[in-house]
Amino acid sequence: MAQSTVLLIGENTFPFHTFDEMAPYIEAALGDGILLDTTTNRDVLSELSEYDLLIDYLTDSTLKPAQQESLLEFVKHGGGYLGIHCAADITSTSDGDGGIKKRDEPIPEFRDLLGGHFLDHPEQSPFRVLIVDDHPITDGVDDIEVFDEPYCVDYDESSIHILARMDHPDLDAYPVVWIRSYGEGSVCYASLGHTQEAFEHEHYRRLLQNAVQWLT
Repeated sequence: MAQSTVLLIGENTFPFHTFDEMAPYIEAALGDGILLDTTTNRDVLSELSEYDLLIDYLTDSTLKPAQQESLLEFVKHGGGYLGIHCAADITSTSDGDGGIKKRDEPIPEFRDLLGGHFLDHPEQSPFRVLIVDDHPITDGVDDIEVFDEPYCVDYDESSIHILARMDHPDLDAYPVVWIRSYGEGSVCYASLGHTQEAFEHEHYRRLLQNAVQWLT
């Protein structure tokens, strides 16, 4: 069977979620069963026809109109989309000088794609992630004890299928992993991924690898 072709995109604009630092850990977590390209060049998003799956590790989701349209059409027509951690932060933008600007509202097209978006987070801390549904993505995945950045999210419970929830002493049971359909394509979002420790966790690796298989 032919290997899936996957594009992983990130950026080095912010002092956190730095792609040069985090991409090696993401690549290692995804394993060897795929043909993976990594890039910080957003122009690649204008032509996605050679890929089966886009993995998004962008914090600033500001795209040129042609890039955004191409991404959305790619998923609508059957492509896969895996958003990791900062991909749900669709209100933060770069000020071009290493700082952050905030939109008043999330980018509506990406809010529609994801079915939810990042609101805020407390300090990084240890917490548990509870698997709450049997699914090919959670096959062989146990509850996860992890040190990471716990994301508080707004989400449309009627339009997403939640696979894992947060078990944090000071937070609600926010979704950590969910899936949804978008046109003919499939979307998965997983909020872990600020720390090296998250990507090195055996069961998070298994979950991400399962997600790639399911999405492709």
